[in-house]
Amino acid sequence: MNPALRILAAGPGATVQDAGRPGFSRWGVTGCGAMDPVALRIANRALGGGEDAAAIEIPLGGLEVTAESEALDVAVVGGDFDVRLDGRRLPGAVALRLAPGARLAIRAGASGAFAYLAVAGTLDVPAVLGSRATHTRSHLGGLDGRMLRAGDHLAVSRRREVVAVPAAIEAAALAGESGPVRVVLGPQADHFEAEEIAAFLSRDWRLSPRSDRMAYTLDGPPLVLARGHDIVSDAVTHGAIQVPGSGSPFVLMADRQPTGGYPKIATVIGADLGRMAQIRPGEPVRFAAVPLEAAVAARRLREERLAAPVRLVPLVRSDFTTADLLGLDLVSGVVDARTGQGR
Repeated sequence: MNPALRILAAGPGATVQDAGRPGFSRWGVTGCGAMDPVALRIANRALGGGEDAAAIEIPLGGLEVTAESEALDVAVVGGDFDVRLDGRRLPGAVALRLAPGARLAIRAGASGAFAYLAVAGTLDVPAVLGSRATHTRSHLGGLDGRMLRAGDHLAVSRRREVVAVPAAIEAAALAGESGPVRVVLGPQADHFEAEEIAAFLSRDWRLSPRSDRMAYTLDGPPLVLARGHDIVSDAVTHGAIQVPGSGSPFVLMADRQPTGGYPKIATVIGADLGRMAQIRPGEPVRFAAVPLEAAVAARRLREERLAAPVRLVPLVRSDFTTADLLGLDLVSGVVDARTGQGR
């Protein structure tokens, strides 16, 4: 029997995601993939795997899993979620060995909207158009193209042993940015008068409960379009902010449609897409316009931080008290996730 993750409980929206399937929009295929690509990449790097490997994306409804047949090394990274192993609290960013029968519960915590559960190995679901990412609207990818539910089994192939002891994950890329979400104005900013653009940038918008992986709707005073809300449909991108006739903007997210016919007042820069994704319904968000050069520089800085070492900091017994259950001798120290060497 191959090792596997068994889903004990899953809230709405838990799916298998990876880096997505770019390059197919011209044929009407949504890119999908992780809502917070930085968190996905750090979770995979902590286990020494490919940054874009498939993992389980966990929204606010949470997830509970166990290992079957053999122990599995796993990592959790994302928002500040409540992570517990057999009821014992762990850091929100953590790598550990999940023994058969042990229960790993990941639920909404203090902040953030998504967490990622990566495995040291390969989630054995079919690749579709080069990706294992799930798009539930078209039933594409993942596990039968649907959300995960209690009783599901996810087989793991090419299993690796990486995590000697439970360890907190530290990475430069996990340092949270502060301030407004940065946008580049346009490409249809000319459909709005200058005072409407100023209003868009000065308001505290709130994320609507109507938001999902396709789009985040923003609640606030409606914007007025100077040249109407209909344009010839054109390509849209992750982070594009469309404004329909209602005047309520919405930010296109990972499951965005390939084309759209509403004016786009601005576009969230690539470096801030993960920050945008981690906003919860009801929370405020403000935007700041930056030039294209600043967007490119922010993307470069993000990649530099992602290239920095991911460190695994073993938890001492005072931090984690189920060592006897797992048969682990916990020590203090720092381990480089790329080499497995202590420092």
